[in-house]
Amino acid sequence: MAARKRASAQPIRPYLGSTDLEDLSPAYRVANEIVTTRADLLPSVDRIFGAGLTAPNEERALTLFRDSLASPGDPHRDPTIAIAAATGAG
Repeated sequence: MAARKRASAQPIRPYLGSTDLEDLSPAYRVANEIVTTRADLLPSVDRIFGAGLTAPNEERALTLFRDSLASPGDPHRDPTIAIAAATGAG
């Protein structure tokens, strides 16, 4: 009996590939900037992309999150708060 290949829960992450940044959407460019600088933040970036936001709201949440990294105490450092702010729910 052949072993079954396990389905991967790995999200598609074009912002991690070697794709030319010019070919990425604005949100993916922001994500690329974040994870290139701080790879440890990949789970937070994935959380924002997994929130089911529209493309403009994804970009806004990622931008809020990215900008918060330079401001100690900024509440948008929490991706759920950045998501809520981007959608007007926060």
